[in-house]
Amino acid sequence: MLIFATRRQTLLNMKRLWGFFIVWLLASLVQVFAQPKAVMGRYAEQIASQMELVYNAPTDNERYLASETAAELFQEALEQEGSFKWKWDFGSRVSVLTAPDGKFRVITWPVVRDNGEYECFGFVQAFDEEEEEYRVYALNDKSDETINRNEAVLGPTEWFGSVYQELIQTSYEGRNYYTLLGWSGVDHLTQRKVIEPIWFKHGSSQPNFGQALFRRERNRRRMVLEYARDAMVNLRYETQFVREVETKRVKVKGSKRPVLVQENHDSKQRMILFDEVAPRVPGMEGLYRYYVPTGTEQAYSFVKGKWELVEGAQGRVNDSKLNKPFEPLPKEAPRYKIEN
Repeated sequence: MLIFATRRQTLLNMKRLWGFFIVWLLASLVQVFAQPKAVMGRYAEQIASQMELVYNAPTDNERYLASETAAELFQEALEQEGSFKWKWDFGSRVSVLTAPDGKFRVITWPVVRDNGEYECFGFVQAFDEEEEEYRVYALNDKSDETINRNEAVLGPTEWFGSVYQELIQTSYEGRNYYTLLGWSGVDHLTQRKVIEPIWFKHGSSQPNFGQALFRRERNRRRMVLEYARDAMVNLRYETQFVREVETKRVKVKGSKRPVLVQENHDSKQRMILFDEVAPRVPGMEGLYRYYVPTGTEQAYSFVKGKWELVEGAQGRVNDSKLNKPFEPLPKEAPRYKIEN
C-alpha cells in the first residue's frame, strides 16, 4: 500500500510539474510574439505624433523636420523582421497601399510649404525573391526636375512624387501588373493627378515607375493630368458599362453584295475613369493653371496586358446601363490634401 501511495504521489507531482511547464511555455510564447507587436505599436505612435506636426506645425522648418523624423522612424520600422504584416493606419494623413498578391506596399504623404508648394515623401517595401526578404526603398520626389514626364521611366531616387490614392492589380497570361492612381498639390496655382504604372524586374525588389502599358500610345509611360488649383477633376477605378461596336457583313435579300452593319454590345468592365482637361480659353496650351475639365470623360480598360483607351466613357452612379437615364459620378476631392 505504501509503495502504491508513493507512486501515486510521484505521478501527481509530475503532472503538476508538467502543468507548470506548459503554463510557462505558453507565457513565454505570448511574450515572444507580443514583443514585435509592442515594438511596431511604439513606432506607429511616434510616427503619428510626427505626422501631427507635418500637418499642423506653423513653419516650414518644423513641418520638414517632423517629416524627416517620421521618415527615419518608418525606415527603422519597415526594416524590422515581419513588419510587412503590420497594418499601418494614419487615417487621411499617410497613404498606405498594399498589393493584393503581397508583392509590395507603398507608403506616401505630402508636406506643404507656406507658399503652397507640395513635396511628397514615401517608401516602397517590396519582396526580394533572391534574398527571400522584404527590402525598403525611400522615395525622393524629383517631379519638378522630371523631363518628358509622360515618357520617363524613373527609379526611387528620381520619383515623380505623388500621394497615391489607389493601387490597381491586374493580370494577363499569368503575369501581374500594378498601376497607381495619385495626386499632388504642386503649388498655389495648379494640382495634378497621375496614372502611374509601377513594376519590378524579374526577381528584383527595386521599384520602377512608368511602363509602356498604354495601347496605341507608343511613348507614354504614365498619364499626368495637371490643372487649375480651384478645379475638380475625377480619377478613379470603377466598374461601369462599356459599349463595344462590332461591324459585320450581312447578306440582305435582293442584294448581291453583303451589307456592312454595326451592332452594339454592352458589358460591365473595371476601368480607370478620368476627366479630360484643357485650357479655359484657346491659346493657353501648356499653362496648366488655366486647365479645367472639358465635360468629357475618358477611361482606360485593361485588355490583354495593356490599358486601352475607351471612347465615350461615362461615369455613372450605380453603374447604370448605357441606354438608361443616369446620375453622373460626383467630383471627388483629394483624400490627402493639406489645407493651408
